[in-house]
Parts: sequence; C-alpha cells; structure tokens
Amino acid sequence: MTKVRLIVLSMTILVVSVFGYFVSFIARGYRFDIKTFKFSPNGILVAKSEPDGASIYINGELSGATNSNISLPPGSYDVEMTQSGYTTWKKRLTIEKEEVVQVTAQLFKIAPSLSPITFDGANNPIIASDYSKIAYTNKDGLWIMQVSILPIGFRNDPKQITDGDLELATYEFSPNGREILVETQQETYLLDTSNFTPQAQRVNVAGQKKQILASWQEKLAKQRVSQFKLLPPEMVEILQRRTSSFTFSPDETMVMYTASSSANLADNLIKQLPGSSTQEQERNIKEGLTYVYDIKEDRNFQVNGEHTNIYWLPTSRHIITPENDQIYIMDYDGTNKQTVFTGGYIFPYAYPFVTASELLILTSFGSDTATPNLYSLTVK
Repeated sequence: MTKVRLIVLSMTILVVSVFGYFVSFIARGYRFDIKTFKFSPNGILVAKSEPDGASIYINGELSGATNSNISLPPGSYDVEMTQSGYTTWKKRLTIEKEEVVQVTAQLFKIAPSLSPITFDGANNPIIASDYSKIAYTNKDGLWIMQVSILPIGFRNDPKQITDGDLELATYEFSPNGREILVETQQETYLLDTSNFTPQAQRVNVAGQKKQILASWQEKLAKQRVSQFKLLPPEMVEILQRRTSSFTFSPDETMVMYTASSSANLADNLIKQLPGSSTQEQERNIKEGLTYVYDIKEDRNFQVNGEHTNIYWLPTSRHIITPENDQIYIMDYDGTNKQTVFTGGYIFPYAYPFVTASELLILTSFGSDTATPNLYSLTVK
C-alpha cells in the first residue's frame, strides 16, 4: 500500500510539474506547432481601445476585437483598429518573442459636435503653460476660463477678472497660472486670475515688469529642478541649452521640445525595458523641429516640422496640432496622425479642453463679419 501511495504521489508531482512547465511556456507567448511538434516562441499583443469593442485587423485580416490578447510570431505587423463612426487607428508594431506589447487606441469621432462656450465674443485666447486656464478679451474686459478638470459641483464657465476696453492688450500667465500680466499701450497691470479687479482699482506696475518676470522665471526654474531629476543628464543638457521651448506631459513621463540648435542624443541612456515602443525614433536632433522624449523608455520621436502650435492632451499619450483649416491629433511618437476637424476655425486657436474628449476652438463659422467665439469640439 505504501508503495502504491508513493507511486501515485510521484505521478501526481510529475503531472503537475509537466503541466506547470507547459503553462509557463504558454504564458510567455509560446505556442505548440503541430507541424514541427515543437513550441514556437511567440510574442503577445494586448490590444485595447477607447471606446471599447473595436475590430482588430492584423496585416489586413480580422483578428478579433478589443480587449484581447493575440499571440503572434516575432516580426513586424500592420495593426488597425476600426469602429463605426470613428477614425481608424493605424500603426506598424514589432513583436518580439516572449514579450508583451500593449497598445491602447484612442478612437476619435468622424463627425465631432460643436457647443458654444462664449456668446459675447472672444479675442486672442491664450492658454497657461500648465494647460489649466485660458484668457481672452471681449468688449466687456478680460476673462479667465478653467480648462482643466474641476471637482464635482464646480463649473468651467468663463469668469470676468477685470472690465474696460482691453481688446488691443497683450497678456501673459504666470508659470502657475494664478496671475496674469496685462499690457496696454500706456500701462501694465498684474491681476489675480481668481478674483475680479475693477478698472478703477487696477495698479500700473510698468516700472516693476522686469522684476515680476524675473520672479516668474525663478519660480519656473525651481519647478524644473524637480522635473529634471526624472531625466538623464544628457537630456537635461539638451533641454537647457539646445531648445527654444519645452513642456512636460501632464503625468511628467514625457517631455516635448523644439530644438533651437542641432544635437545628437546618445543611445541607451537608460537600460532598455521589455515591451518598449518599437516605433522609429530620431536621435539626430535638428534645429527648428519638435520632438517628444519618452523618459521611461529613453526613446526620442520627431512629432512635427517647423511648427510651434502643438499641445499635450490630458492623456499624456497624444498631442494636438492645429494647422490652417484642419486640426490633427497624433500619438506621442508622431504616428497615427488623425484629422479630427476640418472647416472654418481661426488658426492657430485650438487647445486641449477639460478631457481628451474635447478640444476648445475659436471660430466665427467662416464669416468675416461675425464675432468669433470659443466652442467646445467633442471628438470622442
């Protein structure tokens, strides 16, 4: 009886071990090839979409729907995700053996809807550097509108912060968006963006302008010290000395910058991560072009030509590019450029608004006489 038990126990251990061995192979992407009677080393594509339920085409053949895991032999594949009423997401992906490649396709409406945000006109709208507010003027004065997500119970309605004729004024947000410097032909004012200051109570600070701007630059430099800690020293050097402007993504995992001079970004500044992006990158940086550097994966992508009107969406994985008569959204790596709006809007006034589902545009619907207003453009 004891021998029988030992045999049964040994067989059980053997079966469990063999089963576990096969399961580990399958979990790593291996699949059994009935032609060779061997396990083939595959990779796994994890495909998701927003909205969910999109059809997945691999090299033109329907391969399932999101969300799903697809086992593929190592190689390059043309992947498309489609859903009725939405633009098609396209990208060439490289699958490596025993690696998981995860992609989330943001699908945008073919026919976006427009809703008015302002009704009394909006001139020269500008966005704060942290994308939290937009300022604009009309016949009644200067207005501020929150464009970031607010707590439940708070509204994104425009708020007047001063009155008077300021339609020819220029204005600039402080780095944290809490103040705005307004300049007319005669005077300069520093205003609180959260409170209303009547025209009669505005104080001319023209003599203090240099000190105010210097103070803002000092605060911005302190903010960047903490952000630079996330970057390799070589990338910090490029941002400090070879860029005309740069902005971190909302989640601070990427930085978008426009080169002011040419440079070469060395390879392998950090160790390559499994499942990293396989999109073509550009480490030979050229003056005037715009790039996105992925901090976690040490990959550098060219996203635009000589064009400065480009902004992060709240997803931190997409950017908006306004161009004449068209607005594009593309992935952070410069691929999958999709037209989300074609028609009459006042270039270059198109900004991210509240969520990745909406943009904010300035339009008079093609009329030269109508007063332009800000509209919400729902793209998802």
